[in-house]
Amino acid sequence: MNRYNLRSFLPFKAHYLARFRSVNKPAAKKPWGGRFTEPTNELVEAFTESISFDSRLYKQDIQGSIAHSKMLAKIGVISDDEAQAIEQGLIGIREKIDAGDFAWSTELEDIHMNIEARLTDIIGEAGKKLHTGRSRNDQVATDIRLYMREAVDDIVALIAQLQKNLLDLSSNEIDTIMPGFTHLQVAQPISLAHHLLAWNEMFERDVERLQDARKRINVMPLGSAALAGTSFPLDRDMTCELLGFDRPSRNSLDAVSDRDFLIETASACSVIMMHLSRMCEEIILWASESYKFIDIGDAFCTGSSIMPQKKNPDIAEIVRGKSARVIGNLQALLVLMKSQPLAYNRDNQEDKEPIFDTVDTVARSLQIFAAMIPSIRFNRSIMHDAALKGYATATDLAEYLVRLQVPFRDAHEIVGSTVHYAIEQKKPLSELSLEELRSFGSMINEDVYEVLSLDGSIKARSHFGGTAPVRVKEAVQAAYQRLEEQS
Repeated sequence: MNRYNLRSFLPFKAHYLARFRSVNKPAAKKPWGGRFTEPTNELVEAFTESISFDSRLYKQDIQGSIAHSKMLAKIGVISDDEAQAIEQGLIGIREKIDAGDFAWSTELEDIHMNIEARLTDIIGEAGKKLHTGRSRNDQVATDIRLYMREAVDDIVALIAQLQKNLLDLSSNEIDTIMPGFTHLQVAQPISLAHHLLAWNEMFERDVERLQDARKRINVMPLGSAALAGTSFPLDRDMTCELLGFDRPSRNSLDAVSDRDFLIETASACSVIMMHLSRMCEEIILWASESYKFIDIGDAFCTGSSIMPQKKNPDIAEIVRGKSARVIGNLQALLVLMKSQPLAYNRDNQEDKEPIFDTVDTVARSLQIFAAMIPSIRFNRSIMHDAALKGYATATDLAEYLVRLQVPFRDAHEIVGSTVHYAIEQKKPLSELSLEELRSFGSMINEDVYEVLSLDGSIKARSHFGGTAPVRVKEAVQAAYQRLEEQS
């Protein structure tokens, strides 16, 4: 005997059903029901409905339907009066949804059938003509592209705000010296602003990836119908222009069945979250007692329920954690598509929750991060002292020797021996006497101390892209200019 009652699995939809199913309302007639002799099992309705999540596409669905009806009127499939009635009816529905005064029905399965059924209730027979020349297959593909186009633009705007805050922070830290790290070991001294600008470079590339993905998002599937197009003489160029797409899709089969534009956008979003996660890791380290490089504003930290002294960088930790779900959503979309034959399959109903979650998570993470950045205060003296540790100017000493015609590999060995001696003496390189330094390299002169200082080290790296303050200042100004041009 089956130990499980199938009905016990319904609660996973219970909150959806409570929200969307009308009480004491007769079962809605299915628009596709002519072929069937039995009503849909309620388990099937609960399992297959998508209105609980695709209802967020209502604006895009109505936008596409209005454009489609105008085109149908132009080619003479419906009258101008019918097109006007359809448009007014859809605008009224949109206003009802905006106001939270629209009764969704799970029996009608999805956003498209809910809106179409309500439209027909309002305007009568003309509402039944709206679906002429299209299918839910090209309709949903159009809706999700319209949605993603807006989502990409919103995310780009949020990145721009984060960049602006980063650049504002950078402009005040050009002369602040900190240790640069490799392998989490002190490597060379750098300008703090140079480090912050490295973060900004990541976000500039993120914007480029999103803008490039947007080109492939902004292609119109509408008119592809179920998979083969339609026998009606649709004016797809007109619909394309009304909806602001760059061009109509070239192949109806591909247009309704592929979701690579979602995968590409999810990939770009995963890279964004990876970049945020790397920033979070550094912020968490810098805020720790071991580093004490920064202090994050109290408004963006939390405490411990048992340890009253604690100030935890929870925002950075949570954003770091949320990168996992966005990367997981990308994997879900890839696996969703990998085995689907052409053309449309109902599997693609499962594309929306991962991409919606991705958009929401990325947007919220960027928003909170942008708000947190201005609250960060840098402990400049601690960062400066940390740069003195770890013999960060050893490379400068090697380069000094090379300028005295010592081959680099020989210079490397000389400096390695000098550092070993300095460690034994528990002295930084800059505190070794000239006699001590010359014991390892007789060519060393008094001017060596200019390169062993932190200021001298960073000022020496004055090539384009280097950490010299004069170059960093130029880099900040150039980044501001690129950001302004982007907007």
